[in-house]
Amino acid sequence: MDIALIAWGRRVKRGAAPPPLWLFSDPARMPDLLAVARALPPRLCGVVLRHDAAPDRAVLGAQLAALCRARHIALVVAGDARLAAALKAGVHLRGGRRGGVLPLPRHALVTASAHNPAQLRQAKKAGAHIAFISPVFPTASHPGARVLGSLGFRNLARRAGQTKPFALGGISGGSIRQLGKFCTGAGAIEALATAAARR
Repeated sequence: MDIALIAWGRRVKRGAAPPPLWLFSDPARMPDLLAVARALPPRLCGVVLRHDAAPDRAVLGAQLAALCRARHIALVVAGDARLAAALKAGVHLRGGRRGGVLPLPRHALVTASAHNPAQLRQAKKAGAHIAFISPVFPTASHPGARVLGSLGFRNLARRAGQTKPFALGGISGGSIRQLGKFCTGAGAIEALATAAARR
């Protein structure tokens, strides 16, 4: 099933556009982020660095940035524009909010999470290139959370405008097929980590 997600990513990839598959880092389920990132298919994937509470986040970020550059994997840093600038990475905006994010270098990749129409509007206003619309399906990250389902995802994706609508939450090689042409990419934790481990 995870290999099917990577195959889907290869089918939807478009030239120099942002990669269609994104690994969201999760320290609880991903104790060795570097090993997982090292196994991701080059030029097909990106990494959203979260690991917010890690005491060595800056060191981990520097190691991850070097690995991503060497392997042609995109990198954005969640909620920390200073670290993103130091790593020459993009920035991920939580809930679409720019908040206190510093001015970004020109052409820096900006991604955002969006759980509802208001957050999607914020993401678009902040200039996000990608909006991770979530949670689409039931997910271990937020057990019991209300999900959008394929119809809810499509309804939000239609409002994305120039921001690319990517799916997040319960994404796998099987579930991604339910989203059709409105889904231009996806984020995942276990599906990509598992798929990377199998390569």
